[in-house]
Amino acid sequence: MLPTPTALLLDFGGVIVESGRSPQPEDAPYRHAALVQRVHRLTGGVVGEDEIRHALDEAKKTRNRMRENTEECLEISHEQLWGELIAVEWPAVARATVLVHASDLTRQWARRPDWRLRPGIADLLDFTVGQGMQVGVVSNTPCGQAHREALDEFGLTGAIAVQVYSDELGVYKPHPSMIWAAARDLGVASADCWYVGDQPHRDVVCARRAGVGAAILMPEGEPREVGENTPDAVVADGTELLALLRQAL
Repeated sequence: MLPTPTALLLDFGGVIVESGRSPQPEDAPYRHAALVQRVHRLTGGVVGEDEIRHALDEAKKTRNRMRENTEECLEISHEQLWGELIAVEWPAVARATVLVHASDLTRQWARRPDWRLRPGIADLLDFTVGQGMQVGVVSNTPCGQAHREALDEFGLTGAIAVQVYSDELGVYKPHPSMIWAAARDLGVASADCWYVGDQPHRDVVCARRAGVGAAILMPEGEPREVGENTPDAVVADGTELLALLRQAL
């Protein structure tokens, strides 16, 4: 039996929401077309749309490599993202212009049009509200504001007491400060929390380092080999998580 939690901490992507991860056809609309057009207008056309699109794609790859090759887990700021990754080779005036709008541009970049609630999440949060159980969101993201807006649009904000995002805290999972910050803001010990994530190498490791009561894995898609980062339980979706929570209470 898992320990009875006082609070429930959830990852955002892969737990609260899921998104289509299959490769887009070459003729499909570019996911960030509106952002590309906006940056093109902001820079007065100095940087072409193809160049902006390429810069965004390369910046994402570089950011992912940076996150895999560091032990410090220091999140880059919105200004670093645009000034040092995306617009680093653009004319100085264009780079300065996007830096002024870096936070809002990052918010737009972080939004995904295909986010949808994972099955059972709405019922899970209805249950926690009814039980008076506090829920927090702990998520890596280029821009937490994008997640806050999505949760508001899904009508879930009222069910969530605390939201902790890597760009706002300055570190990303698996750094335990992500979970510690959420537990502190909820006024509970991390040992009294369950943490639910979809990535063994980030979420389970983060949960272990933070000393949570239980590390729950909710893999998006087919279950993956977890190796040494073994969770305390694996659930397919919010419905199974709710059943597991009912058993523990």
